[in-house]
Amino acid sequence: MEQKFPLPPFTSETAAQKVQLAEDAWNSKDPERVSLAYTIDTEWRNRNLFINGREEAKAFLTAKWEKEFEYKLKKELWAFTDNKIAVRFEYEWRNSEGKWYRSYGNENWEFDENGLMARRYASINDLEINETERKFK
Repeated sequence: MEQKFPLPPFTSETAAQKVQLAEDAWNSKDPERVSLAYTIDTEWRNRNLFINGREEAKAFLTAKWEKEFEYKLKKELWAFTDNKIAVRFEYEWRNSEGKWYRSYGNENWEFDENGLMARRYASINDLEINETERKFK
């Protein structure tokens, strides 16, 4: 059985650790690595997209990082309960035309007993920024 530590129920310390592990994985821009944190039948809402299953998540991430260059993400623990975590995040990226964006929002996560994320619901807004306004370099 796959397990991804730390396992629920979360404490303040283990919830913060889970958030940092997610940030590190997403900053790797490796769809395979990131997808392994999710259940086989994971459910996502990402903006207006509904993604079902680890394979769809991996395909989504592959396409994402093929168009979001110099991607850099920062996540922050917002709240947690036994098997749920809420985060706020922001990330910066550049498109193929050289325009910079800061994307920010909130995510709600629900984990199974093995520490794999079963549900990820993300509300995300994009703001075009000047390169000089970047926070993450």
